[in-house]
Amino acid sequence: SVDGAVQALDASNGRTLWSVRDKKLRWSGGPAASDDLVVVGSLNGQVRGFSAVDGSERWHTQLSSEVICAPAIADGVVAVRSQDGRLFGLDPADGTQRWVYEQTVPVLSLRGNASPLIGNGFVFDGYDSGRIVAVRQTDGAPAWSQVLSAGEGRTEVERLADSDGRLVLDNDQIFATSYHGQIAAFYADSGRPAWARELSSFAGLAVGATAVVVSDADGNVWAFDRQSGANLWKQEGLLHRWLSPPAIVGNYAVVGDLEGYVHWLSLADGSFSARERVGKKPIESAPVVSGDTVYVEDASGRIAAFRTQ
Repeated sequence: SVDGAVQALDASNGRTLWSVRDKKLRWSGGPAASDDLVVVGSLNGQVRGFSAVDGSERWHTQLSSEVICAPAIADGVVAVRSQDGRLFGLDPADGTQRWVYEQTVPVLSLRGNASPLIGNGFVFDGYDSGRIVAVRQTDGAPAWSQVLSAGEGRTEVERLADSDGRLVLDNDQIFATSYHGQIAAFYADSGRPAWARELSSFAGLAVGATAVVVSDADGNVWAFDRQSGANLWKQEGLLHRWLSPPAIVGNYAVVGDLEGYVHWLSLADGSFSARERVGKKPIESAPVVSGDTVYVEDASGRIAAFRTQ
């Protein structure tokens, strides 16, 4: 949390397993976790690794600027994105830098970054230029990049093209969204487009067996056919509620909103199935799904678990 605390909770009952705090640091963007390591970035650019068992510090390292999105851990690398456009590959054992990839940051952009995504031998990330980039996991060398949004317009605001939404890798395809741009699917090994549709989103998407669900910039929730990109349905009942990225659990799409409500939508047609309130603060991050349980955190750090019937 921004008050310097990192906590681990028992997933079954919410009981605190361990908690550590450094009041000098303001953690941001959420943690990344593996079986034995938790990694968190801070607004002053420091990244720390903690034991997932007891919260003891394993290592810390200083990056070039603030970190406002969650790192990623997988396949023997920790990937961390800093606000100045750098993507770092760190050693999970001691936090030392293995490589760094740099992209130019536009003069004006939305505040936020896509969290890196690791898989298929690559680290994927979205940039404020509207590009999706894949670099080699081993050394950070560029593999491919694709433009989701060209940022057209006469003013800098009209040219905002950030690809800040959550990326998803599924069945060798990478799914991504951008602001003032598109939702698209690319083949992960080459970047070759599979399909694309015009849509503006800064939140991101979720991918199920047959559908891709996305929250757009206006508060609509859309579902697209996973294979072809054809529109399946659109739910307009949450307009201007500043939706979180969606999650998919069972036969439902789940989104949070700016008033702390969590909404369950039918995957079949987008109709509302249920609604619960976590608190009065916004829900900005994607719900986390484990089995039939959905975990939701609001902007105050309040966490709730819901079991889907």
